[in-house]
Amino acid sequence: MHLMRYLAGVGPTYAASIPSPPHNVFEVGPLTIHYYGLIIGVGVVLAISVMARRYERFGGDREAAERVLVWAVGLGFVGARLAYVLPRFESVTKNGFWHLFAIWEGGLALYGGLTVGFIVAVWMVRRHHGDVPAILDAAAIGIPLAQGIGRWGNYFNQELFGTPSDLPWAVEIAQRFRPAEYVDSPTFHPAFLYESLWNLAVVIPLVLWIERRFDLRRGNLFLVYVMLYGLARFLLEFIRTDNATIILGVRANQGFAALLVITATMVLVVRERLAAPQPAGD
Repeated sequence: MHLMRYLAGVGPTYAASIPSPPHNVFEVGPLTIHYYGLIIGVGVVLAISVMARRYERFGGDREAAERVLVWAVGLGFVGARLAYVLPRFESVTKNGFWHLFAIWEGGLALYGGLTVGFIVAVWMVRRHHGDVPAILDAAAIGIPLAQGIGRWGNYFNQELFGTPSDLPWAVEIAQRFRPAEYVDSPTFHPAFLYESLWNLAVVIPLVLWIERRFDLRRGNLFLVYVMLYGLARFLLEFIRTDNATIILGVRANQGFAALLVITATMVLVVRERLAAPQPAGD
């Protein structure tokens, strides 16, 4: 296996580890295609299709949902880029101001994208007299699908890895991408893989099972997704090594994830209690 990896041009290999990718782009005639953008694009297209189909199943207009979701995703990318760039403005622009727009180099803050996308989707659905809780429950499957696929774009950019590790599934990272404090460590926790598997193997099946097993009030399935993803993100932040904004000694995304889990849990409980039938005389 290691001989095949070497012949494929992967570079140095280590016992039982995930090799680093030899390239993050490929050429199609005069075009240079970045794996990062391609993979994220595939995830987004599949997610929009799934969300639109689910919204239609809930009684909504599929074509209207597709229009709303295209806008929500597009502006969500803007929000994700801004949320990443603003705390790192000097480092991002040190080699040129145009790097602000170089999304293919990596640098999308998921929570920034989800926040803007959520606001845009809710506003547009309300404006067109659609069903907001239904579009949110549709997103409870579509969003983790996009995340699970899109996180592999981080692999090709050799980013979103954790602390050094010698586990069999550790990922090899080229020296130029390693943090200064870990420059001599060849393999790291594949945080991108953990998040991808969590969304594809845990969140989606569990959300679908809950949808079939429990008669949740419409819109509450989205809260279940927020809780499940927030829990994973809170735990993953303990091993992530990328630069992060620190607030009160805690990584900003970790604190935000904890806040989302608590808030989503409280809102879910309250909404389910309000929806539950009350005994006679209450």
